[in-house]
Amino acid sequence: MKNSVIHKANTRGNANHGWLNAYHSFSFASWYNAERVQFGALRVLNDDTIAAGMGFGTHPHDNMEIITIPLEGDLAHKDSMGNTATIKTGDVQVMSAGTGIQHSEFNPNHNQQTKLFQIWLFPKTRNVEPRYQQITLDKSLQKNNFAQILSPNSNDEGVWIHQDAWFYLSDFDAGFSKKLSLQKEGNGFYIMNIEGEIEVNGEVLERRDAIGVWETSEIEIKANSDSKFLIMEIPMNQ
Repeated sequence: MKNSVIHKANTRGNANHGWLNAYHSFSFASWYNAERVQFGALRVLNDDTIAAGMGFGTHPHDNMEIITIPLEGDLAHKDSMGNTATIKTGDVQVMSAGTGIQHSEFNPNHNQQTKLFQIWLFPKTRNVEPRYQQITLDKSLQKNNFAQILSPNSNDEGVWIHQDAWFYLSDFDAGFSKKLSLQKEGNGFYIMNIEGEIEVNGEVLERRDAIGVWETSEIEIKANSDSKFLIMEIPMNQ
């Protein structure tokens, strides 16, 4: 497919620290791949498994939009803005780091691992006032649908960030097919297949495979099996 890139699951970076097993779609920490630094405004897509009772101690961020999507288990969050919360499977959390924040993230459970995606996008505006938002998603909206979970608009569905990006979560039945159009001209799509097998414009993606598509106004996704996936529409000119 023209103007696309496929990132197979087994080509990601991996760092297994025991308490944390992290797969990196883009260069992160000690893993560097010159061809995998970012996709437009998408800088980080980490697929993390955190052992029971373990987590990340307090650390800083600035000028980054940070999105956390738990896939299994819970994550306890505490930050320098005074927020203390537990993010559960079915929630989505966003932090606009802006001028600077510090936070910690831990698996509060002592008998269950936590799995999550952590995603970093470059903001369209630097040095904004830091902010935090967390919501619980209606999973029924994801069934054979593109359920919007993030946008640039505070009065729209899902959380909002300082970037012209739209995220969708979907849960397709085998054989179901649907098209999705761009919200903003010039953006691209990055699709991460969470579970199952899908086809994006005819390209087959298995579990944790991803594809980036640009210079197109729409994509078509077909599920070859019962499948869950994340679609990110993001600016390409970062």
